Amino acid sequence: MKTNNIKVGVSNKEGQLGFVFSRGGHREGSGRKGIGVTKKVSLTLTEETWNKIDDHCTDNKVSRSEVIRNILESYFSQ
Repeated sequence: MKTNNIKVGVSNKEGQLGFVFSRGGHREGSGRKGIGVTKKVSLTLTEETWNKIDDHCTDNKVSRSEVIRNILESYFSQ
């Protein structure tokens, strides 16, 4: 029978306890880097506009967030 040992260690976050893994798991600084501040908004558009956005997303293999972000950044960079 295989024995899995679990280690408990001090996290880098204000002395919180956390599990320490020899492989994988959360590592400080890992993952996709943020590109800005995330704020949740609710946006009401016509069905036709949403369909155009979705078609653009499908055709260009991008997310809705990326399309809307590009539109807003283009507008405000003028």
